[in-house]
Amino acid sequence: MNEKYIVEFKNVDKIYKLENKSKRRFAPKKQFYALKDVSFNIKKGSIVGILGTNGSGKSTLSNILAGISSPTNGSVSIRGEQALIAIKAGLNNQLTGLENIKVKGALLGLSKKRIQEITEGVIEFAELGEFLYQPVKKYSSGMKSRLGFSISICLDPDIIIVDEALSVGDKAFAAKCMDKMNELRTTGKTIFFISHSINQIREFCEDGIWIEGGELKAQGKMQEIADLYENYVEDFKKKSKKEQKQFKEELFEERIVK
Repeated sequence: MNEKYIVEFKNVDKIYKLENKSKRRFAPKKQFYALKDVSFNIKKGSIVGILGTNGSGKSTLSNILAGISSPTNGSVSIRGEQALIAIKAGLNNQLTGLENIKVKGALLGLSKKRIQEITEGVIEFAELGEFLYQPVKKYSSGMKSRLGFSISICLDPDIIIVDEALSVGDKAFAAKCMDKMNELRTTGKTIFFISHSINQIREFCEDGIWIEGGELKAQGKMQEIADLYENYVEDFKKKSKKEQKQFKEELFEERIVK
């Protein structure tokens, strides 16, 4: 691995089997490219926005970046500890918020002292009050986001992947999270930021990656990539309903493994 890069993707494919709708019992299952031949390199300290429409492969990419999923083909090299911040990522619904913090720390092999430090940090940042002692299954999506974000930030990872985690919950906490993210960007952290808010991603990120139909469409400076993406979305909106449907069907067919 080239030491100037903290993340390297080389010809990465991620293939899933689709549920078989055929009535034939032993009909072969189709395979689908969630990602297809994706390659890019990211330098340490980069603030990278990931753009793409729904179903484009953004979450699949974030799961591979976080080490939750492995590529089917190709290679991924990552230097440093990474954490995925998503609404439900890494939380056990049967455990309380407090128990989730301690289990996460134990799984990472942290000392009891370090786990206690992280616990105190999460309690202060998440502001969950008595809900911290309730099972996570009773949490709203906003509360889960609070807990997941707070745990991941307090673990102090080298690489932070934020996947739509700030799109739920109250605006005050989202603003608090963005303040924390802006603080982290000055400390040399590498941050991948996935959001449907194009204005938020333009403002926060320096570099951009655009994924569409499972493929890397463009990589470069955030403002340039955002312009390309917005033009693509506007062109799609100008199509008739029939044209949009046909376009989506053709895009889906291109992702079937032949």
